[in-house]
Amino acid sequence: MSVRVDWRQAVAFTGTVIKYLAVAMLIPLAVSIVYGDDILTFLASIVITVAVGVALERLDDDPELGPREALLLVALSWGAVAIIGAIPYVIAGYGTESTLRHPINALFESTSGFTTTGATVLGEISLDRHSHAILMWRQLSQWLGGMGIIVLMVAILPEAAVNGAQLIDSEAPGPELQKLTPKIAETARLLWLFYLGFTVLLMALLVALHYAGLAPNMNVYNAIAHGFSTLPTGGFSPQSESIAAFSPAVQWVIIPFILVAGTNFALFFFLLRDEYAAVLEDREFQVYLGANAGLALILWGLLFTGSAPPLDIGGATQGALENSLRQATFQIASLLNSTGYATSDFAQWGDTAKVVLLLAMFIGGSAGSTGGGIKIVRWLVVFKGIRRQLFTTAHPSAVKPVRLGGTVIDEDVVQAIYGFTMLYILVFGLATVLLALDAGRVGLEITVLEAASASLATIGNIGPGFGFLGPFGSYLDFPSTSKLLMIFLMWFGRLEIIPVFVIFTGAFWNE
Repeated sequence: MSVRVDWRQAVAFTGTVIKYLAVAMLIPLAVSIVYGDDILTFLASIVITVAVGVALERLDDDPELGPREALLLVALSWGAVAIIGAIPYVIAGYGTESTLRHPINALFESTSGFTTTGATVLGEISLDRHSHAILMWRQLSQWLGGMGIIVLMVAILPEAAVNGAQLIDSEAPGPELQKLTPKIAETARLLWLFYLGFTVLLMALLVALHYAGLAPNMNVYNAIAHGFSTLPTGGFSPQSESIAAFSPAVQWVIIPFILVAGTNFALFFFLLRDEYAAVLEDREFQVYLGANAGLALILWGLLFTGSAPPLDIGGATQGALENSLRQATFQIASLLNSTGYATSDFAQWGDTAKVVLLLAMFIGGSAGSTGGGIKIVRWLVVFKGIRRQLFTTAHPSAVKPVRLGGTVIDEDVVQAIYGFTMLYILVFGLATVLLALDAGRVGLEITVLEAASASLATIGNIGPGFGFLGPFGSYLDFPSTSKLLMIFLMWFGRLEIIPVFVIFTGAFWNE
């Protein structure tokens, strides 16, 4: 039996990706120089990263990636970047009481960052316990992972652009990347420019709020840090109280940027070309806005009429029009788009409110966005497919294709979406059982809702769950075996599950 995949090419190109990760580490290195902390941590991390990257590159001087090598490269790159990204945590935590000194905790935090999950194992999130540089690295990892590391490589590396379409299709969230220009590298650059532009705009607005006296805690460091984690729908914050640490003005400003992050970035391209009809008539965009508005309205009604007790963080919502509306709008936008920010401890809200939030977690953002979850376009196709099945059962001779916004969806795409959705739910259910059993094995008391939310929050790249995994909670108490499972879930979720499963099949490797 001969092997059909040239793994050396994929590993060599993974080395290139790792090597360029060292360039990104210059940002936390600069922060460490400004604040005078963790300079050696990032100097050592850069040296190690470059050495590993160059060593792997030498496996093949001129890799020519085929479809299988491209798929393998994408899967390997995300795993390798998470491992390399954990190095600063381990070095900084060495000889301290930091929970990140343990390699599995460091890998969990790094994977959560790059996959934009936002789940944390930090015992305490505070600039008193961690350096400015290490917390900024945590934020930056989310920004790098948001639009996609491979998309970035295709945008800047000519050798990656050759097989760019295959690479991006394997990485990009959603069923298919919408090509905006004839050349895939130009499309990749355009997407990253939109992403960069919105990030800088948010940072500038947050800084402006601070100097206008409307955001006392939102200094320049916090503005940059939250710019890095909002557009990728990441959810990390250097503040233990997340966005609840900031004024209502900050929270209202961040909401539209979360909604932007969950929108198909191709629509902004059409806006630039004054093609407003393409945006307004986009069926997924219509449902996306409707889902956010509808769920926020339901949650607002629950909070305003008394579904949440007065809380130290978040305050009272019953009868408080502005606070209940802000809490509802922010949390629905945050969880539906898999951001994971919090303005209140929603784990203490009533059961009906939690069900609304759980529903938002399941929906996910738009295809072509940085949002996680199943994605709205897939739900649309699934529901339309069910309706077609009912119709054709009643009318056996009828031919009824699945349409979305007037466009006929290819039957292969429909079947792929069915397969993805079923596999997603299957993995979610299986992981819930395994997490509950593993917790019981070590005597960790965990409810079914907590196990389910941990499973959903990691495979959906959402971050917070319910119970002790609430918005201000931590995954630290889970045993290492559960953390390893959730690391895989985050990896599966970011790569949309199927590509990861494919590389573990014999048919992928053999002639």
